[in-house]
Amino acid sequence: MKKRMLSAGAIVLASALALTGCSSGSSESSSPVSEDASGQDITLWLAGSDTPDELRQYLIDTYAETTGGTLTIEEQAWGDLISNLTTALPDSANTPDVVEIGNTQSATFTTAGAFLDISDMVEELGGDDLLQGFLEAGSVGDTTYAVPYYAGSRVVFYRKDIWEAAGLTVPSTLEEFNEDVKTLKSSDQAGLWIGGSDWRNAISWIFANGGELATYDGSTWTSTFSDANTITGLEQFQDLFQNASTASTTDTDAETYLKLNDATDTGTPDAATALAPSWAYWSIGDPVTLEDGTEGVEWNDDKWGVFALPGVDGGVAPVFAGGSNIAISAASTKQAGAKELLKIIFSEEYQTMLAENGLLPGNTSYNSAVPESVYSEAAVTAAENAKLTPAAPGWAALEESGLLEEFFSKVADGGDIEALAAEYDPQFTEYLNQ
Repeated sequence: MKKRMLSAGAIVLASALALTGCSSGSSESSSPVSEDASGQDITLWLAGSDTPDELRQYLIDTYAETTGGTLTIEEQAWGDLISNLTTALPDSANTPDVVEIGNTQSATFTTAGAFLDISDMVEELGGDDLLQGFLEAGSVGDTTYAVPYYAGSRVVFYRKDIWEAAGLTVPSTLEEFNEDVKTLKSSDQAGLWIGGSDWRNAISWIFANGGELATYDGSTWTSTFSDANTITGLEQFQDLFQNASTASTTDTDAETYLKLNDATDTGTPDAATALAPSWAYWSIGDPVTLEDGTEGVEWNDDKWGVFALPGVDGGVAPVFAGGSNIAISAASTKQAGAKELLKIIFSEEYQTMLAENGLLPGNTSYNSAVPESVYSEAAVTAAENAKLTPAAPGWAALEESGLLEEFFSKVADGGDIEALAAEYDPQFTEYLNQ
């Protein structure tokens, strides 16, 4: 068993901006510290609470030792991040120097010139060992503006005790999984907890069936929800919502994994299974008081389990990957110090610390430091097979619009999927090309 602190995270909104920018190690770095960085005081915006306090303190201390400057870390709520960045990034007097941003949001800012070109740092920060999908999301052509901070591909968390009592074992194909979770549904317990507006989990069935959300012809993005493979994934999602879930059509992906913990009012969980980012592992378990007096949870191997969502023909399904990128503001007047901070973040020690805390690091060569368990095996396997949302400039604006939740809610409610796809594809396409 392992005691963990509760954590949270989500991904939301965006808008386009038009900015211009300009552009130069830590004790862990292989390159010397830039003289320009000496004594620079910089600010880092972190999104949500997923970066543990000990890692934040490490960055503060190491930056001070390396440059003689002060690093101030400010936490931004996921729900406020994009609007705050839109306001702050263009203002050189108030911009954060380094920012964490959701991987699905990166394209909006990179295509608008909000981030500094750091192409010359990619090899030093990890090169081919960096999470390539995240790297692509932070790049425009051959120019890199944002690099992967951490990832958490979606995996299946399940109540091992409930599955075993029903005589079920870990399924080997997606069809077996779909049937198993439908079998587990009861009047007061979901076989699989998935909300009607939970597009982030639902698109995993689209990807698993070979579907795409959009295509790019070199100049224009086109929504492809009407594609036959995408329709198949949507049909499976609709079936699961109606026959495996007890969630509402307005429920999203917010803390679905907590439905696996024993409910305080009934003593039993609200769901036998949930699909969630791998870092949800640290919030699943029985309530306990930690050594510092705070409340946490304790995982019990006899009660909870985890596996990668199986593919249509076996193996592992290409689920949607969650996680963050990290970038330097193009308007920052302290870019030398900001670059030194990136070197610290991508140092062996910090990347290892990320992994040890259950976050798959941006540099995949440190995945082996993830605590060894069934959880780590599933998390790494899922990450290696994960997919991202389209790197379209308007994807973040589409997220902000609420149209995705609206569309998936109508699908979940039993709507005609082909008709809905034909209705919404033009609207999605318009947003993608903003």
